[in-house]
Amino acid sequence: MIKKYGKLILTMFNVGKLGKFPGTIASAITSFLYIFFFYLKVHYLTLFLIFLLLLFVSVYLINLLKNEFEEIDSKEIVIDEYLGQSIPILFFYVILFEASVSINFFMIIVLISFIGFRFFDILKPYPINYVDNNYKNGFGVVFDDIVAGIFTTIVLYIFIIIYDKF
Repeated sequence: MIKKYGKLILTMFNVGKLGKFPGTIASAITSFLYIFFFYLKVHYLTLFLIFLLLLFVSVYLINLLKNEFEEIDSKEIVIDEYLGQSIPILFFYVILFEASVSINFFMIIVLISFIGFRFFDILKPYPINYVDNNYKNGFGVVFDDIVAGIFTTIVLYIFIIIYDKF
């Protein structure tokens, strides 16, 4: 039973089995989910608690079910994309939740964070590549995407600060 539901969580309900670019598809679905949540005015604390729960459950499940996939960081496992993509979106979600910004502005932020996250997740500059190459367990599978999400957040935040000054 735990194998069945665990695999559904790790593959984001089989999104990880779709097409040639399951990570990109999972990141896109994550982005659309946050736009939908923003539209519905779901409080960011709820989303943050879901994020934390999925973070800990994902690390545990990846370690538990490592023999159920071809490799520890299988392309089918895309919950790490959800977690990494969530970092920049949740950061700006918190900032913009109470502000009276339009859904269109939030969508632009989400689109830029999607592009930035995919850039860092695919190219894996240091230290993302270090984590990816040296931690072959649930922590490593998830943490390289978390670091890519942090990089995306920093770059996007700097871009907004510079843009705001002009």
